[in-house]
Amino acid sequence: MNKKKSIDVTNSNFSIWIYFKGIIAAYIFVLFIFLIMALLLTYTSIPEAMIPMFSSITLIAGVSISGMYVGAKLKRKGWLNGGIEGVIYIAILIVVSWAFMADFSFDRYLVYKGIMSVISGGIGGIIGVNIK
Repeated sequence: MNKKKSIDVTNSNFSIWIYFKGIIAAYIFVLFIFLIMALLLTYTSIPEAMIPMFSSITLIAGVSISGMYVGAKLKRKGWLNGGIEGVIYIAILIVVSWAFMADFSFDRYLVYKGIMSVISGGIGGIIGVNIK
């Protein structure tokens, strides 16, 4: 007899809410950093040409925090869970950008952001799993 194994979504080892909380934490962090950056750009002499670099650094930091959260909660396969968190993060960012930007285009910069979010989420997940 062939028994099928099913995944228990309510199991403490896997929960969609862990991913959701990690994404919310990442977006709150990014929103806070963007607010600080906007104030710095407004009231200091920092050139606006620095915005893409700040944006990339903030993306990496936010997704890493999200990956660390998921890795710390799940305590296994941090690289995979963090990478999944990076994919979810960038997917939400793409959908929101597509919905609210009239000139949204799928270009190499977006691919770069996607790759960076998966890598930084994976690294954050590895760090999160190893946090004691």
